[in-house]
Amino acid sequence: MTVDQQPRGISITTPSEREIRFERVFNAPRDVVWQAFTDPSLISEWWGGGAQVEHMDVRVGGSWKFLGGHMPDGSKFVFQGEYLEVEPPRRLVQTYENGWMGGMTWRETMEFEDLGQQTRFIQTSAFDTAEQRDTVLPTVEQGAHFTFSRLDSVLARLTQPSK
Repeated sequence: MTVDQQPRGISITTPSEREIRFERVFNAPRDVVWQAFTDPSLISEWWGGGAQVEHMDVRVGGSWKFLGGHMPDGSKFVFQGEYLEVEPPRRLVQTYENGWMGGMTWRETMEFEDLGQQTRFIQTSAFDTAEQRDTVLPTVEQGAHFTFSRLDSVLARLTQPSK
């Protein structure tokens, strides 16, 4: 099967009892997909249904913090982490603290494989325990489908020829 024939959906697997692996081919060159993941001005267009970027310093030792939906007390969910590896436009490794899930934290490794006018995106989320993974799995499955469909729209806009 060629890349163009692959389904547009996301593949979500559990390669070990403590990991979740996402794989998705995007119809955009790798540099554009990398930009969508690392440019704060683009994050709010697709990430988590309109997250607000409080800060985003994409460098080793830098951190990120996004504000999401509202909690019962009116405050916003906080999602945050630290960048552990930054290898533009090939690889990004970060911690991910999910304020919506009581501050549960895990490690995400994102790889961007150059397929010419497309990019294979592979994300592996590694958890401390199988229980943590199993707690997160149903939510991230739903969120990934929603979020990546929004990302498709952003990538389509970014790759449209200039008029």
